[in-house]
Amino acid sequence: MSGMNIIIPMAGMGKRMRPHTLTVPKPLLPIAGKPIVQRLVEDIAAVCKDQINEVAFVIGDFGHEVEVQLLKIAESIGAEGRIYYQDEALGTAHAVMCATPSLTGEVIVAFADTLFKAEFDLDKSADGTIWVHKVANPSQFGVVKLDENNAITDFIEKPTEFISDLAIIGIYYFKDGDNLLDEIMYLIDNDIKEKGEYQLTNALENMKNKGLVFKPGEVEEWLDCGNKDATVFTNQRVLEIKKDEFAVPAGRFNQGTTIIEPCFIDEDVVIENCNIGPHVSIGKGSVIKNSTISNSIIQKHCQIDSANFTNSMIGNHVSINGQCKEFSIGDYSTLI
Repeated sequence: MSGMNIIIPMAGMGKRMRPHTLTVPKPLLPIAGKPIVQRLVEDIAAVCKDQINEVAFVIGDFGHEVEVQLLKIAESIGAEGRIYYQDEALGTAHAVMCATPSLTGEVIVAFADTLFKAEFDLDKSADGTIWVHKVANPSQFGVVKLDENNAITDFIEKPTEFISDLAIIGIYYFKDGDNLLDEIMYLIDNDIKEKGEYQLTNALENMKNKGLVFKPGEVEEWLDCGNKDATVFTNQRVLEIKKDEFAVPAGRFNQGTTIIEPCFIDEDVVIENCNIGPHVSIGKGSVIKNSTISNSIIQKHCQIDSANFTNSMIGNHVSINGQCKEFSIGDYSTLI
């Protein structure tokens, strides 16, 4: 069957995003009203322009509700969803191997804590495409080096001296998933690890050494969701990039309220006597009164009164009364 499979390893615990990941896996945290992983899948589908046959999610024990939500995300782009489990954190190559039945034909592997803005169309003439972004501090990332034909000659993990400023963002296209699986199994069968884990870059290096050609796909923006500040910034950028999707109808909130767009405001939200925005996302069922809020993510069913904050991330079912500062508050919290 022609078309493409997408494999999304997302079994990590998201420890740097606590308290928000105590109740929800990080890739399901909302950015401008949609889970990170849903935005990732939609954006990849837009760059590929191919039919996506399957979206395979490699997860930990996240529970039945999360699995149902993931299958619906696959369905929303017309693909079949499949769930695989990674019980132990044994590295990026091992995570991909967990989805072995989906690792066939054309495959995109995308790690689920990153979003991007890209204008390029996928170049399928090469054996694979490694999605990259120019960064100011390459020593913190895996980078690629190119030759005069724009083919990748080296994959270097966190270089100590300058080699290249093209960082690997964690999204890869492979023309032949079976070939990738062979290289991953070679690492695992021969127990070839780096820093105690089976790394995808080692499999890529082996494939390149056998004559396969990888090209870079350069994205315009690389948006990280690694911690609270980065996630709030990503929310801001998505609201700006896709601002046409988020127009708040004139007169929707008129009880002394000013909305400074772009903002995402879900259904059943009540706002009275507030200044909201720019760059605020508010989940359904929240009630906000007498407050000034900018550059923040507020999830579902929150009650906020007489508060003034920015650069904040608020969980679900949170109550805040009379507070003025920057927050990172998990679900079911009360501040008075």
